[in-house]
Amino acid sequence: MLFIDNQGIHDPAINLAIEEYALRHLPMEESYLLFYINRPSIIIGKHQNTIEEINQEYCKNNNVQVVRRLSGGGAVYHDLGNLNFSFITKDDGQSFHNFLKFTQPVIDALHQMGVNAEMTGRNDLQVGEQKISGNAQFSTRGRMFSHGTLMFNLNLDDVQASLRVNPEKFKSKSTKSVRSRVANISDLMEVTMTIEEFRSELLRSIFDMDPIDVPQYHLTDKDWEKIHEISKEHYQNWEWNYGNSPESNVKHTKKFPAGIIDLRMNISEGRIHDIKIYGDFFGVGDVADIENTLRDKRYEEAEVRETLEKFEIQHYFGNIELDDFIGLVFLEG
Repeated sequence: MLFIDNQGIHDPAINLAIEEYALRHLPMEESYLLFYINRPSIIIGKHQNTIEEINQEYCKNNNVQVVRRLSGGGAVYHDLGNLNFSFITKDDGQSFHNFLKFTQPVIDALHQMGVNAEMTGRNDLQVGEQKISGNAQFSTRGRMFSHGTLMFNLNLDDVQASLRVNPEKFKSKSTKSVRSRVANISDLMEVTMTIEEFRSELLRSIFDMDPIDVPQYHLTDKDWEKIHEISKEHYQNWEWNYGNSPESNVKHTKKFPAGIIDLRMNISEGRIHDIKIYGDFFGVGDVADIENTLRDKRYEEAEVRETLEKFEIQHYFGNIELDDFIGLVFLEG
């Protein structure tokens, strides 16, 4: 197995592209280990509805990047206190869904550091009742990766604030929030170390040698050129990150001084496929003008705002400002 050094890059759109590039293009006779640390971001599962998974207002106000990954599973929050690992190898027909095969080296390393982690459920690592790692997998053309998070010193309040977690996740659990269910590894260790030192200790354990001696695959200029192409095509692409969201129905209602405005929207592939506006407001203009202009627009604030700026919004709704209406379109909760 060879270690891939990502050169300290914290951009999730690049780090996920490195992972995809290694999966699809590096020599198949080798296996690889990749570590990466992302700046504040939400990494969406392949089959998830981005709009329903994130707190859009919080992400916008706090510069939380949103990127969709290749693997399935749930949305996860990353920041500079979260270490991600990815084992990239052949798909031998027996390893996919075998999360323990790939997490056991990590579990062993954690035990050596005094953290009593164990595999629980389908794809989590826990210490007692608290989760410290979530894992996911992806397979294509005889290759696969199994990757996971290691919450070393994550800002757990940001985890709670940035994600919109389905209450169904907690129906069978005694815990009632993300914040109470997760823990940081650094809080469970007897010794104090930085996340970089933690990464080195993992390398030492997994390869059973001094980290400076770990065998590496060094990414070439040609490799990096292709990585940036993949990043631009997928992970920097709005259509990939948002447009792949499955169809959903949205109902937002709020009372304004002008009256109640009730929005019903059908969001498909990240766009407003259909919209109807109801309410008890008094306006002069026909709200069908607003409905028609918003159809097929991206369900993102910048595009909706640009589309509506040509309208005198009070002409249609009475005493309401454009910011109020846009706030209703993207109402959280």
